[in-house]
Amino acid sequence: MPVPVLAPAYVGGVQLLAYASRRLLGDAARRDVLRACSTNVDNLAAGRLSTLATSALMVEEPMELPYALLLLAVLGHAEYAHGAWWAAGVFLFGHAGATLLVYGGLRATRPSPATRAALDVGTSYGFYAVLGAVTSALPRGPLRSGARLALLAQAVRPLLGRGRTFTDAGHLAALGLGLGVACAVDYRSVPNR
Repeated sequence: MPVPVLAPAYVGGVQLLAYASRRLLGDAARRDVLRACSTNVDNLAAGRLSTLATSALMVEEPMELPYALLLLAVLGHAEYAHGAWWAAGVFLFGHAGATLLVYGGLRATRPSPATRAALDVGTSYGFYAVLGAVTSALPRGPLRSGARLALLAQAVRPLLGRGRTFTDAGHLAALGLGLGVACAVDYRSVPNR
């Protein structure tokens, strides 16, 4: 199997963009760039579908090292185990799918102006989708089922608190999409199919 190259390039590129934008742009200009890349309700309602891609390339602040390393490990494992196209496809499917599900939910609830224009950028929806999808690599049986239930419990937990946000719902949606991919992989890998 080849060494992952897409995962390190993506994580490094996102970090580099975050540091460069902080260093080279003033606060107002940086905020304008982030707002233009955001998949918030206002941008999507205006037909700015390019934000489905640009939002995954930007983060509000550089990623903290533990998260960046975890993101690299999960994406790198997916790329190593299934190939770069599979890993990228699951990431983009989870990112765009969860974004559109959250957008639909927000449109249905008529959000406040602040929520409509909120910054919604980052790597987390794609991360959750790939994390769910790579559970198919775990041994069949209680370990795989337990890991999936534990991930779901972790994603549901923030929704039960008072400080929940639409991003918490997006994380759960992305994880669900990734687990759906994992179940499809499980089904295809059953002998005699």
